[in-house]
Amino acid sequence: MSLLRYMTVDVFTQTRFLGNPLVIIPDSRALAEADMRAIASEFNYSEAAFILPAADPANDASIRIFTPDEEIPFAGHPNVGVAFVLGQVGRLFGRQLHATVRLEQAAGLVVATILREGGTVVGARVLAPQVLQIGRYIDPGAIASCASLDVDDFLLDTHLPIVATVGLPFVLAELNDLETLTKARPSIEHLFLADEVFRSRRIGLFLYVKEHGNHLRVRARMFASRYRMAEDPVTGSAAAALAGLMIARRPEPDLHTHVWVQQGTEIGREGTVEVGVRKVAGSVTEISISGRCVSVMEGIIHLCLFFACSFEAVTASASCL
Repeated sequence: MSLLRYMTVDVFTQTRFLGNPLVIIPDSRALAEADMRAIASEFNYSEAAFILPAADPANDASIRIFTPDEEIPFAGHPNVGVAFVLGQVGRLFGRQLHATVRLEQAAGLVVATILREGGTVVGARVLAPQVLQIGRYIDPGAIASCASLDVDDFLLDTHLPIVATVGLPFVLAELNDLETLTKARPSIEHLFLADEVFRSRRIGLFLYVKEHGNHLRVRARMFASRYRMAEDPVTGSAAAALAGLMIARRPEPDLHTHVWVQQGTEIGREGTVEVGVRKVAGSVTEISISGRCVSVMEGIIHLCLFFACSFEAVTASASCL
């Protein structure tokens, strides 16, 4: 029996027990993929991040990200949370870390800048690993069923529900008002059956409303086609795709601006994502995801040596830091 350290942080918030919780295994070298899946399933957070040595010595680390159901190529809040933790520890796998860290993952390289205030690490800003890609439109009737809403609840003048991604795909759909956003409910059955795009568990439905008509401030919710994670608290990668889409549709050929996305209010996990978008010659060229973080717990997993990890005897300090 060996001991494996873990820690948790709440991402996109400055207040413990709000935002999106993340479990991080800072040294995952002893773990097989089955172990990672078991740990992610046990914690049952929207994602768990596992830190490994980088394949390229020019980079600082590699991370693998698992939901309770599967591995995914990229997500916003694990990258922000990992960079926040790396900024606190200062060293990793025998190498000194700096203000910018380079994180390998399946969707590509993520470059993260550690945010400090008065010498204290408070969060991180990460560059999306892929340029904005806009996919096909989805039938509004199918999307309405997925959110337990009517087609008339959707604002379709700006755009029909549409697939967009900066490393992890989402269907983006605008609603008429905050009241409609609040009454929406995920329908797992329809998320699987309404359209083939949802048959991959890696895609979610991101519903949003512009606050008071302000194109730079948005309220949102994200429904996922996963049985154990029907609604995500705060979704950085979806916020990034939405902000990219919004700025791509603006008439200015060159623009550098920020969009603030508030999410999680309806489920008691409110958090805010700041998305920076740079547009050059009519094309979105760069998207960043920024957020505050707060440490919550540290603990020890008792790791079985000859088969997948279990939590049969966990001794966690679980003390607020």
